[in-house]
Amino acid sequence: MAPNARLDHRNPLVLDTHELGRRPGALQRLTRTVDAPQDLGIKEVVGVPEGAPVELDLRLESVMEGVLVTGTARATAEGECVRCLEPLELELEADFQEMFSYPDADDRGRVIAEPGDDAEDDEDRLFVEDGLIDLEPVLRDAVVLALPMQPVCQEDCPGLCSECGARLADDPDHHHDAVDIRWAALQGLADTMKDGEKDEMGGAEPGVDEKQEK
Repeated sequence: MAPNARLDHRNPLVLDTHELGRRPGALQRLTRTVDAPQDLGIKEVVGVPEGAPVELDLRLESVMEGVLVTGTARATAEGECVRCLEPLELELEADFQEMFSYPDADDRGRVIAEPGDDAEDDEDRLFVEDGLIDLEPVLRDAVVLALPMQPVCQEDCPGLCSECGARLADDPDHHHDAVDIRWAALQGLADTMKDGEKDEMGGAEPGVDEKQEK
């Protein structure tokens, strides 16, 4: 993407490359723990809570076109099991590699593309801005790719009862007596007839007593 507004060097996800320099082949290794930014993960499914610690192991390499960043992020993600809806936690490890281009890379030997060539690729490029690089978009992409789209508390989670919603893992013997829908209507009719017979019998008893008295 195109260079953004001036980056804030105080942001822990903004890396300073001045010490690395622009000599191709120069290397710099960084290890730091940062607070997770807001909405780090798959929204309303699973993600790293805002402010939770994220451990970063980074390798910065100076190349002709810019700075190649290779790293691993480790954190604890939280979410909800898609089967039983219970809260869950999972250990996250996300690997990433991204090139941050120098804004003047074309002037330093890179072949200039013809107008219109790779226009979409240029829009997605990340840049070194005043010696700083913003790692947050790279971290977000890596975390989303590393997280499961349908998290489960355990691989064999049986989920919930489709009839009453009970958590089946808590009651492995849970079941409901099956009723054949083909006989359900007849059973209801039979119950209605029995209730009618009882009402008739109940109304006949006073008449029988009267005849006996006469």
